[in-house]
Amino acid sequence: MISGGDLRPGVKVELDGTPYVVTDYQWVKPGKGGAFMRTKLKNIRTGAIIDRTFRTDEKIARAVIEERKVQFLYRADDAHHFMDMQSFEQFSMDEKQLGDASGFLKEELIVSILFHRGEPAGVLLPTFVELRVVQTEPGVRGDTASGGSKPAKLETGAVIQVPLFINIGDLLRVDTRSNTYVERA
Repeated sequence: MISGGDLRPGVKVELDGTPYVVTDYQWVKPGKGGAFMRTKLKNIRTGAIIDRTFRTDEKIARAVIEERKVQFLYRADDAHHFMDMQSFEQFSMDEKQLGDASGFLKEELIVSILFHRGEPAGVLLPTFVELRVVQTEPGVRGDTASGGSKPAKLETGAVIQVPLFINIGDLLRVDTRSNTYVERA
């Protein structure tokens, strides 16, 4: 158990049998009454974010989350297939379980899968991935890095905004936390 006053970003808690991770918190001490923590919690299974307030002396159950290194093998229809790097056991997760992360999964990419009570619950991507542009409007001579942006479709199917000088076939470094272009690789 963890007290409400000890909630910080990255702490994993369990509410009504669902695992959450704290993404943001604010300690509030009103003029009268006890202090409380105003938090934003991200559902590990679905990615949905909720706001929740806890008294600082309130006890909350810690979520028992196991993290395993896995390799992404391939995608077939709605299923994404992975292999555990230690046991070589294979399993799959659907698009709904992966959320936005599915747009950045490239074959042979090593990621961490979060397991809650033995079932895959979520995925932790590397901070940066390198992906190739497969579709975008052609670049125009004179375009600069700060001159604007255009949508580009990546090899995994994700669409991000890129500078105007990016062309089809360019290899890009993408920040998976914010789904944004960083630089050409």
